Amino acid sequence: MGEPRIKAGIWVSAALRLGEVEGKPGVVVRKGDADAGDVLVILHGRTGNMVLTQFREMNGEIAWMRGTGPQPVSEEATDAYVKKQVSYDPDLWVIEFDAADYLPPFEAKVI
Repeated sequence: MGEPRIKAGIWVSAALRLGEVEGKPGVVVRKGDADAGDVLVILHGRTGNMVLTQFREMNGEIAWMRGTGPQPVSEEATDAYVKKQVSYDPDLWVIEFDAADYLPPFEAKVI
């Protein structure tokens, strides 16, 4: 049996609180399934946005991938990426943070 998973709604609430503590305010852009939805994180920086997408590594640990690539992208590219991901997964959460350094306010392994 696998490791118990935190419900998505609880994880999102905790991430938003951590953002406030870190000086990186965040908001829910799209509410997904409260129990089992995956999460996209938009980081608004100085020169554009980065979108982090959640996945599980081979060992089952959560990691994050720069879904929009290694460089910041425009608001239009961000919106297009999010729209495409939501079309694949209607239970998806989308949250965003003001993060000038493009680092999430929560502990994350970014690949």
